[in-house]
Amino acid sequence: MAASRGPPLLGFRALALALLLAILLLLGCSAPAAYAGAEGVLRQVVGRRGDDGGGGNFFEPFNVTYDHRAVLIGGKRRMLVSAGLHYPRATSEMWPSLIAKCKEGGADVIETYVFWNGHEPAKGQYYFEERFDLVKFAKLVAAEGLFLFLRIGPYACAEWNFGGFPVWLRDIPGIEFRTDNEPFKAEMQTFVTKIVTLMKEEKLYSWQGGPIILQQIENEYGNIQGNYGQAGKRYMQWAAQMAIALDTGIPWVMCRQTDAPEEIIDTCNAFYCDGFKPNSYNKPTIWTEDWDGWYADWGGALPHRSAEDSAFAVARFYQRGGSLQNYYMYFGGTNFARTAGGPLQITSYDYDAPIDEYGILRQPKWGHLKDLHTAIKLCEPALIAVDGSPQYIKLGSMQEAHVYSTGEVHTNGSMAGNAQICSAFLANIDEHKYASVWIFGKSYSLPPWSVSILPDCENVAFNTARNLGLPVVQVDISLVSSHLHLEVRISQVLGGLPKRLLGILEHLNVTKDISDYLWYTTRVNISDADIAFWSSKGVLPSLTIDKIRDVARVFVNGKLAGSQVGHWVSLKQPIQLVEGLNELTLLSEIVGLQNYGAFLEKDGAGFRGQVTLTGLSDGDVDLTNSLWTYQVGLKGEFSMIYAPEKQGCAGWSRMQDSIPNHNKQMNAFDGLPANS
Repeated sequence: MAASRGPPLLGFRALALALLLAILLLLGCSAPAAYAGAEGVLRQVVGRRGDDGGGGNFFEPFNVTYDHRAVLIGGKRRMLVSAGLHYPRATSEMWPSLIAKCKEGGADVIETYVFWNGHEPAKGQYYFEERFDLVKFAKLVAAEGLFLFLRIGPYACAEWNFGGFPVWLRDIPGIEFRTDNEPFKAEMQTFVTKIVTLMKEEKLYSWQGGPIILQQIENEYGNIQGNYGQAGKRYMQWAAQMAIALDTGIPWVMCRQTDAPEEIIDTCNAFYCDGFKPNSYNKPTIWTEDWDGWYADWGGALPHRSAEDSAFAVARFYQRGGSLQNYYMYFGGTNFARTAGGPLQITSYDYDAPIDEYGILRQPKWGHLKDLHTAIKLCEPALIAVDGSPQYIKLGSMQEAHVYSTGEVHTNGSMAGNAQICSAFLANIDEHKYASVWIFGKSYSLPPWSVSILPDCENVAFNTARNLGLPVVQVDISLVSSHLHLEVRISQVLGGLPKRLLGILEHLNVTKDISDYLWYTTRVNISDADIAFWSSKGVLPSLTIDKIRDVARVFVNGKLAGSQVGHWVSLKQPIQLVEGLNELTLLSEIVGLQNYGAFLEKDGAGFRGQVTLTGLSDGDVDLTNSLWTYQVGLKGEFSMIYAPEKQGCAGWSRMQDSIPNHNKQMNAFDGLPANS
């Protein structure tokens, strides 16, 4: 792996910050000393630091509380930087290197969702191994001296299949997700309690000497709460009280929940959160999702957010009173197996994050943000010292300063020799023009859309728009390919049911989300009168399906006739039939279950409405209630041709150039379901 590549890429700006730190110490400024002392108290690792993170306490046990200004770690306010890193989106072998790179980049906290469908694949059957070994992950975080922000949910969204809900949940009679519904609340409470109990048993909460300092119940529920009316309000309040009753001893948060109860911290998720304030003066300002990139869809462009804009957003957040900010994502990773959400979201979750999908530092973003974090930490003593609002100075029509200090600062004069703790942020929110501003007896040049950070209210340690532009690191993919595992589990989920059934069954009711593929096959008898009718009219019959999602392929007598892609869109496909019996096969493909929105349990997959053969001599034929043969999965899944050691015996055939482009891709299916 490329962990050894990190140190040479710190950049000249990091050296400049180190030099500034030395200058501040020589000048007698107390800010660095105060910061170093706080870190020493909080990072006392007292347990074994093995590769598995096992053994004993990791910290001297400490309490976590909060006031209106910040989260309090061991009774002391902290300005915290958090790195989003979802443990199942990397192999467990990658975790130590990834966590170390988050720490090297300036993170204090690792944030992750907890993924219900990964941990409870079948009702009452729990899984905490390999990529889902949450305990091991938490201990590795602690072994690096970092804290953990656990977003239990258990709804995640996260561009994760079905938003993290297990598919078996939708089969419970009378269930409605995320509302005042007893069957759902019972299952949710059981799972959340399971996670909390496990964390307590493993002594992973802060008061036990563990790393967990924050946890989240629900997720962006405020976005959809209105769809459920008063039942939604009751559910939100129930979720909050259920979480509090678990007595975890640390704060709970709800993101994007403006009506969160007083005991729960409401937080911000957005590209910019510098204007966000919680719904109570008693709560600190927390940014749970700083979208430093975005996910990608099949066929879409790869989103990009510049390092400069991301740094600007973060600096503005702390400038205007923020106290904890979490990058979503700091490492995005990979949607292994069939975990990608949908519809049509790709298996890469690279997210344009500071650490790329393969665990390699993305320069210049990683280095630029690292320098930002160093500057913010230099300001921490001043930031936590101000109990109310900082001094605000208007410097121009689109320029402003916020000054944090232990005393009143006369901003017109020089700060030289001033013994008090003082840090300042100078912002130019004009997107196009440079600005020159006068403050502290000096002139400062501010690039467009930038923040300059002055840890001592005099020297500029960092400007968000000034990026040295470190080169992009090229990496040999062979170095990391051994860590990328595909996982597919296929079984005959039809169980004791006959394979031939009357009617069109709903896709998920048959597959139980074991495979993305479900074959439907029936037979149609065509008379000589039909053939004569089509010949005389110069037309072809058509197969129509009222609605499909996400992909439908139509095969006639073993040959691909056509396809349709979309989210509950109609299909109308002309087909070529012969006299006598014709085999009509439909292949339904899911490209990630819906992961966001209200009423997820009602979305489903496959086909809806009528399946009709139109244009026959005697009129249309409704095939919906015909006898259909069902088969789950593909031949390639059963034979595991995705495994490197199996690819040599996969029996690939050369494509013919005469095949139309839109059909080439489909021939990989060989036109037949497995065991048809």
